[in-house]
Amino acid sequence: MEIRETIAAIATAVSNEGISIIRISGEEAIPIADRIFQGKIKLKDARSHTIHYGRIFDEEKEIDEVLVSVMRGPHSYTTEDVVEVNCHGGAVVTQRVLDTILSHGARAAEPGEFTKRAFLNGRIDLSQAEAVMGVIEAENDFALEASMHSLHGVILNKIKEMRQELLEKIAYIEAALDDPEHISLDGFQEKMEALILKLEGEFKKLMDNFENGRIRSEGVKTVILGKPNAGKSSLLNLLVGKERAIVSDIEGTTRDTLEEKINLSGITLNIIDTAGIRQTDNEIEKIGVQRAYEQANQADLIIYVVDSSKKIDENDKQIVSSLKDRQMIVLLNKSDLEKKTSLEDLQELIPNKTVISISAKNQIGLEELTEEIKRLFYQDQIHFNSQIYITNARQKTCIKDAYESLKLVEESVKNQMPEDFYSIDLTDCYESLGKVIGESLEEDVVKEIFAKFCMGK
Repeated sequence: MEIRETIAAIATAVSNEGISIIRISGEEAIPIADRIFQGKIKLKDARSHTIHYGRIFDEEKEIDEVLVSVMRGPHSYTTEDVVEVNCHGGAVVTQRVLDTILSHGARAAEPGEFTKRAFLNGRIDLSQAEAVMGVIEAENDFALEASMHSLHGVILNKIKEMRQELLEKIAYIEAALDDPEHISLDGFQEKMEALILKLEGEFKKLMDNFENGRIRSEGVKTVILGKPNAGKSSLLNLLVGKERAIVSDIEGTTRDTLEEKINLSGITLNIIDTAGIRQTDNEIEKIGVQRAYEQANQADLIIYVVDSSKKIDENDKQIVSSLKDRQMIVLLNKSDLEKKTSLEDLQELIPNKTVISISAKNQIGLEELTEEIKRLFYQDQIHFNSQIYITNARQKTCIKDAYESLKLVEESVKNQMPEDFYSIDLTDCYESLGKVIGESLEEDVVKEIFAKFCMGK
């Protein structure tokens, strides 16, 4: 992918803030900036990594008073010459400065193009590039720390180490097949089995850690289920901290799903409130019930809300029967009213599930619910120094492909197949790992990845 054009974009949010930054990168970054900047010195004479005070002009018309940073390649984010114009914040003035830069020779950058250039120019690998977006999009401490860990090259180093081990075996097989008189394959199967066992364990650990990492970084997909008027919407409003859902004594008020993302004592929950589940002849309500079950089947956690002021009926039994194998917390709501269903009744109906007595109306039981979610999903302490967490689905798919190729090698070894069979699947494994860090990756895939980035990054 050849890079020649000089690009520019606004690198900060376009709003009425104190400062905005416009970034320029490419061979013409400094000459373009010199055409519009007036300060004590010409930027072409400035030392790298220095900041200069002056003004931006479009022809003879002054646009703004600015500070301009000069960073010469290869010691810059993109490895190219980079200029950053720090102007006053505000949508109009920021756009005027960018328009002036573009009119003097730069091209408007595509989403993620600065980071894409850092990748294409070899400053970072693809896992680090994706970590940049992970840092920007992080919604909790784990997501931020996992992305920073990847940004520092932890995934890159591990992948390179595993690829080197594979490459040595591939090279040895090829050499032995080309020169069998001088290079022997005696005892090679035992060495191959040892490597397979080692790498399979490492691949499996990375894939297992993905689910844990995904939940911690993206949040626990939590579906609130229950019969009509059990207090599901009241619970949602309590968790969100505002009147997000309509609460009414009329059964069936909620007809469709309602989604919210919250941070509950450091736990990110992607909460989905659903329609009340019951047998009904109403076609609209039936659709709501169907959607409730569909969401429940995709959930990490189900919060099943039961109205303690009513007796358990066939609807409860049907719900429990269909979801008994899922991760579930049962809430006995309306604890402030006279009980017709007890904790013991629910524990008998749903054994091996935690049952918590709450009152969504009076905000009772939220602490117990929080502690139970922590116990279910955040029990293990994260040690980034000793563990690698893959939180990117694309990277996990590549590792899964590598794992499956290695299983084929294992099968060939067990069946005592000729060594050239090993080489084919070992090479596939090697290439799948390479895709994690951006080696052997098609240009259209690279474009798709960086198209998801924000503008100016």
